[in-house]
Amino acid sequence: MKLGAHISIAGGIFEAVDRARKGGCDCMQIFSRSPRGWEAPALNRDDVKELKRRRREAGITPLVIHAPYLINLASPDEELYEKSLKSCIEELRRADFLGAEYFVTHLGSHKGDGVKAGVSRFGAALNRIYNELNPGVMMLLENTAGGGNSLGGTFREINEVMKASRHKKRLGLCFDTCHAYAAGYDIGHKKGLEDTLSEIDSLMGLDKLKVIHLNDSKGDLGSHLDRHEHIGEGRIGTSGFRVILGHPRLEKPAYIIETPEKGPDSDPLSIKKIRKIYGR
Repeated sequence: MKLGAHISIAGGIFEAVDRARKGGCDCMQIFSRSPRGWEAPALNRDDVKELKRRRREAGITPLVIHAPYLINLASPDEELYEKSLKSCIEELRRADFLGAEYFVTHLGSHKGDGVKAGVSRFGAALNRIYNELNPGVMMLLENTAGGGNSLGGTFREINEVMKASRHKKRLGLCFDTCHAYAAGYDIGHKKGLEDTLSEIDSLMGLDKLKVIHLNDSKGDLGSHLDRHEHIGEGRIGTSGFRVILGHPRLEKPAYIIETPEKGPDSDPLSIKKIRKIYGR
């Protein structure tokens, strides 16, 4: 089992490796820069070299880069769409430079234009991205909590986006447990999890599932509330995570926790708790 957390890059991007190692992580997720703005400072070559050196020594793999929050490749707003496209291309270049294995992005919002329009625009964006780039990093599309104008609340929508591009083989899936539960997938029970995995498998194949964001949910099943909670303290509960972590078809993906911070020991304590639930 590969288990890690989303790690801060404060003080230097290479410092994230030491934080991950001290927290008991086998893998980690980071932002390559601030996720709440459009402008990104250039990555320092020496800092990147040091990041790679520390990763090798610590055995931290895979490295997952999460996209900034502002990117929306499903938007009908032409200015935002083009800005998002430019930012996504730059982020993929940065992820490649950092030596990351995966780049995770949300599917954004169709802003009321409808799922079909959002899918079409996202697929067209992927075609433009891969016409310009040939990155080594794999892009993973993350499921959302659904509701409103958001895209990706169902795995069928994610598969439609993959099919809308000419580059499905270069795309994978990031499965967020909180988002799935909030979207109505009852993954905390054996049958619900089996049904969910069968849906993924029939649509795109479970081999597409590369990363699992392991988060409990503050919201009820089907509430569409995107609020992460600590493992065992939300609606999925400890028993639900025993079902998830014990499933034989979920041994290959890397697990990343994105639970709220409750001080410097928050992630290490969560990692220990998950390993105890996993029991292997």
